Amino acid sequence: MNTSTVDPSEIAKFEAMAAEWWDLNGKFKPLHMLNPCRLDYITSQISAEFDRDLDAPAPFKGLRILDIGCGGGLLSEPMARLGAEVVGADAAGGNIPVAQVHAEQSGLEIDYRHTTAEAMADAGEQFDVVLNMEVVEHVSDPLAYLTACKTLLKPGGLMVCSTINRNPKSFMMAIVGAEHIMRWLPKGTHEWNKFITPDELFELISNAGLSPVDRKGFVFNPITWGWSLSDRDLSVNYVTASVKPA
Repeated sequence: MNTSTVDPSEIAKFEAMAAEWWDLNGKFKPLHMLNPCRLDYITSQISAEFDRDLDAPAPFKGLRILDIGCGGGLLSEPMARLGAEVVGADAAGGNIPVAQVHAEQSGLEIDYRHTTAEAMADAGEQFDVVLNMEVVEHVSDPLAYLTACKTLLKPGGLMVCSTINRNPKSFMMAIVGAEHIMRWLPKGTHEWNKFITPDELFELISNAGLSPVDRKGFVFNPITWGWSLSDRDLSVNYVTASVKPA
């Protein structure tokens, strides 16, 4: 039986914000702004790994995708629209009814569950893809959590994992800037000492039994007020792709 890596204090933060998931100008505004960039990376990685044509109707049909730490469903819904069978799981129970109502209003069938990666792994669940976005910096034991995510993947499966780098720039941007100056997020949403450098994350992913294959930065441009992918700049937000050996 796996021990849960859920951090109750972290869950409480997101429970308090649950009703605002789909408010474009609310506490999750940064995620709404980042979401198109995240989706570009996710869809390109999935299409490459599983040889899918993104211009085809329902290109992800036949793929079972887990969105772990799904929140209000900002990634689950696009995956469902692309034809995937989607399970959205979150340890913060208050997020689930918000996600369920929005999916129903959008005419989408998504299996939302109040559960953890460890519980699903214990139950023998298997997925082609695990989306693990902005979660690993909130758990109590990153290696145990990533190992559970590996267990949830079918052989040859893909995990996409994003988080925040740990350096002075990320402290200024993600905490001072986003929480104190812009007030995009409530103060205390992130803890700088729980951030993970790209090399540390690659090592954790490898130790969990996955093979890292790619990483890129999410870079915010204050002039265009938008996000883009970068091969070189992983200094604040970044994303990785890894596969489970077949």
